[in-house]
Amino acid sequence: MLSTSIFISLRQCPTPFPSSSPSFLRFHLSLPSKFTRIMMSAHSSNSPLPDDRIVVGCGGATMDYLLMVDGFPKPDEKIRGTSSKVQGGGNVGNALTCAARLGLRPRIIAKVAEDVEGRGILEELEADGVDTSFIVVSEEGRSMYSYVIVDSKMKTRTAIYYPGYPPMTPTDFSGSSLSSALDGANLVYFDGLSLKTALAVAREARRRGIPILVDAEMGEEGFDNLLNMSDYAVCSAKYPQAWTNAPSMATALVAMLIRLPSLKYVIVTLGEEGCIMLQRSHKADDAQLEEMNADQCLASLYKKKDSHKTYPTCISSPVLKLEAPGLGTLSGRLLVGTAERIPHLELVDTTGAGDAFIGAVLYALCTDMLPEKMLPFAAQVAAGCCRAFGARTGLPHITEPRLQPFLDQNPSTSSAQ
Repeated sequence: MLSTSIFISLRQCPTPFPSSSPSFLRFHLSLPSKFTRIMMSAHSSNSPLPDDRIVVGCGGATMDYLLMVDGFPKPDEKIRGTSSKVQGGGNVGNALTCAARLGLRPRIIAKVAEDVEGRGILEELEADGVDTSFIVVSEEGRSMYSYVIVDSKMKTRTAIYYPGYPPMTPTDFSGSSLSSALDGANLVYFDGLSLKTALAVAREARRRGIPILVDAEMGEEGFDNLLNMSDYAVCSAKYPQAWTNAPSMATALVAMLIRLPSLKYVIVTLGEEGCIMLQRSHKADDAQLEEMNADQCLASLYKKKDSHKTYPTCISSPVLKLEAPGLGTLSGRLLVGTAERIPHLELVDTTGAGDAFIGAVLYALCTDMLPEKMLPFAAQVAAGCCRAFGARTGLPHITEPRLQPFLDQNPSTSSAQ
């Protein structure tokens, strides 16, 4: 195999690579004034917030070393970066940061090392209002970190992550610590990392009757056990068909809900193409429902999309008996959510957009938001993320004016409808 390497000139850019020097932490991770505004009171908004809004997330918290370039480098090519940023990352870390800015009270179960990245991860999460009491800090090892190259012309990002060590395991938590982490929680979220720990937390959540949301983006052996305990799933674009071997997206979603009887709904995110959701129905009169091929149902919804609308919208089918030929039939309804059409000059970086979407779904579940409102709201939150460099820079607060139409209590007057 041909051995290649890529060299990137960082002249005129701060070094975006890890260092063990404490001065590196002070230089790169000093919390600027924007962090003092992160704890803006969500109660100043007219947006609905429940009294009990504790959510728990279990999984990855990393440090991201981001570099912006004018074009992705070819093998052995030397190019210059145009800007850089060092910022907290990781699926759970990002989603809970988003949830905190929307007014929830997140707790995170994760593991870091006593190193420069670990200290930065903790400081940034705490500054955003995420409870880090249940993060294990190892005296030895290395925290998770990622290198992220953002192509400013193609509007793409490429990430390489280092998993860190030692890994998080169930033995890192006593029974009382795990119990305290889940006390008062309305919802538990897993990103699929540290699976053994995730399964231990999920089993305790199930015992307590706490709903579970899982991010089905990746999964090691045994991940199906976590899916089987989940109430909600948000999937990456390729996951449903890869997991079910179904011939199409619609039939794959039907197959997922047939095979996972605990799931109330599954959402697949499609980037600029929006998302698709399949919600299970438990209507007493299911026998009277109209039967329809799942692919035909989805195609009919896509035909109803209004290409002239630039803001996120949602189109829903009625409750039907949705048929996936050769796989089975499920009573439910399909929903298509559109993404905001962000002007090219406003689109900066898609890093963390999926995590922002999940953070908004956590808020929607805690506030009993209907799916027809949840999908456009989550798309709008994700769009805010895409307007800034890094996964967290553009995450909106609940008081963000762009969100207010999607939080209108009266669906008939909301532009999100």
